Amino acid sequence: MVSAGLSVRDAVVRYGPVAALDGVSIDVAPGEVVAVLGASGSGKSSLLRAIAGLEPLVAGSVSWNGEDLAAVPVHKRGFVVMFQDGQLFPHLSVAGNVGYALAGRPRRQRERRVAELLELVGLDGYGPRPVTALSGGQAQRVALARSLAADPRLLLLDEPLSALDRGLREHLVGVLDDTLRAAGVPALYVTHDQDEAFALADRVAVLAEGRLLQVDGPAALWRRPASQEVAAFLGYGPFLAAESAAALGWTGAVGVVAVGPDGLVVDAAGTDVPVLQGQARRGGSEFTVRLPDGSQATVRTPDGTAHGRPPASLPVRLDPVGCVLLAGPGGLCS
Repeated sequence: MVSAGLSVRDAVVRYGPVAALDGVSIDVAPGEVVAVLGASGSGKSSLLRAIAGLEPLVAGSVSWNGEDLAAVPVHKRGFVVMFQDGQLFPHLSVAGNVGYALAGRPRRQRERRVAELLELVGLDGYGPRPVTALSGGQAQRVALARSLAADPRLLLLDEPLSALDRGLREHLVGVLDDTLRAAGVPALYVTHDQDEAFALADRVAVLAEGRLLQVDGPAALWRRPASQEVAAFLGYGPFLAAESAAALGWTGAVGVVAVGPDGLVVDAAGTDVPVLQGQARRGGSEFTVRLPDGSQATVRTPDGTAHGRPPASLPVRLDPVGCVLLAGPGGLCS
């Protein structure tokens, strides 16, 4: 348990008989960005709302710097929630929206702080503009600046980029990362997008059906998923027994081999497997093949083979660099 920052212990949130959170424990240290990654309905937003004080806990606790927040109302926790739609005030200018949280401060001080925040999010000079004239990405940057204006102890971001197209999301991930690091504000970032989570976070928490499956650094999470469930969520699969892996050139494997997106490669010296379908992709071709154990897998080639009639079979082998070893259905191989 951390003595500084956020500490959630054994949190339970229920909606009638359904447990949206089932004994979740997670920490966010000062200056740290933690991403909560999960599919729709996994409990991500319920966790964020419980931390903010917007959702009551049936059991467990939320603490800040060791102080239990059970009796602390939402507006006194010092946390700010940023939602995916930004929730800007359409009747106010950009500066008016950012400065909303600064009401009561002297005008010059407020103007100076608004200018600093707009520069921080890459919108220097946008203050007089109406928010209705902004693009989706610009509006989200204004929402981020407004969230930071209140000098929050903790920033809670609920899928803030999900309503934007992929190209814009990829750009704004960099803006978010730079902004959060420059501001030094700890953040809990809720998302279903793995690329966002891995790009932004110091640690990534995987949530499924209200249960916390694993919390780890991005690289460690990818290379050492704690279970087959985590590995499957991250995009590994199929999962091969040792004898099936040996038929594809990986001998001596102990446990289950989880095949990653690049874990199966074409090799003239490999095992011939039937091709079920082929599809042209940018920079090459992608084939679905049937492995000796009957499972299906994807293999990519750098050429345009799939533009014509796909081959009846391809010689393939496992590349250990693109696979991980699991101890079985439950856990990681040592």
